[in-house]
Amino acid sequence: MLVADRYRLDTPIGRGGMGEVWRATDEVLGRPVAVKLLLGNGADASAAARFRLEAQTAARLSHPHLVAVFDFGAWEDRFYLVMELVEGTSLAQTLVSEGALRAERVAGIAAQAAAGLAAAHRQGVVHRDIKPGNLMTSHDGTVKIADFGIAQFVDDPATALTTAGQIVGTSLYLAPERALGRPAGPASDMYSLGCVLYQLLAGRPPFQADTATGTLYQHVDAAPVPPRNLGVDVPAPFEAYLLGLLAKQPEDRPTAEQVADWFRQDSWRGHSRPLPPPPAAGGPPPQATTTYSLPPTGTTRPASRRRAAPPIQRPSTRVFVRRRPRVASAIAGAIAFLAAVLIGMAWLSPEPSSAETPEPGPGTTAESPE
Repeated sequence: MLVADRYRLDTPIGRGGMGEVWRATDEVLGRPVAVKLLLGNGADASAAARFRLEAQTAARLSHPHLVAVFDFGAWEDRFYLVMELVEGTSLAQTLVSEGALRAERVAGIAAQAAAGLAAAHRQGVVHRDIKPGNLMTSHDGTVKIADFGIAQFVDDPATALTTAGQIVGTSLYLAPERALGRPAGPASDMYSLGCVLYQLLAGRPPFQADTATGTLYQHVDAAPVPPRNLGVDVPAPFEAYLLGLLAKQPEDRPTAEQVADWFRQDSWRGHSRPLPPPPAAGGPPPQATTTYSLPPTGTTRPASRRRAAPPIQRPSTRVFVRRRPRVASAIAGAIAFLAAVLIGMAWLSPEPSSAETPEPGPGTTAESPE
């Protein structure tokens, strides 16, 4: 079968509720491609809009870790989308065939996927459906993000296929703010990526209930079990950083750029190597990076959750997690003020002192929503 007098369909790759994907040959350029066809019987307005959106998104994106889109059009009353053919499998297929993966392999996947998301976020595009099935791995280990069919342009919310308050995406990987019907942002993609990385390490997602609604409640209210408590062989810095990605508040999560850099530097092992040299003179200066401590956990952890034992040694590696002022800051300020008053009343000369932030209890690793 020849689509648009150019693309010869060779072998079916997959089929879903709205369309089918074929391995095909571009007879004009003589290269293998993937062709996605919208099913004739399911070509409603919503499905057609998804196809158009994916093509529009691809026009703004070009990156080694994003699946490229080459062409889009209509043929015999069906829409088609011509994409880069990735010779490999999705991470969903990898989980089925291999189960949990080693930390070193997951770190490589994290660096590449985050780099692809960083490129999308720089162009104002939020994917909104990061999950194992949309992360492709080629035979040489290259990771590529696919399917921007429900993406959203941050600078043009009208491009989203949903209205405010409507939830789209996959419940196992949905960020808390989106479970609450709030708008998606780049941090939402990072939470979803954190869920994927957790599943790759542990062989199970961080949150899973009998119903999609139950899973959404867990994203909002429950703390994830640290992977090392499940017997996962992962360095403590990796675990701590992963739990930072699963922070309940969007502003507490590292950005895609920070995640890509952190894993590329081998910081997940507990040490790092220098990044490539800065751009030549005249180029833009490198973006400053600030390190932050892991957030303390909140106080709304479910009562049914047993305290994890034994306690996990805190890694010395700091992670890129931005914090908002919390109740702890207010308490610390009040204590400092009271101390100053007492000292003044006693007519004592002030002496330099230091205060340590109290460590959270064992097993407390994620912030509960406010």
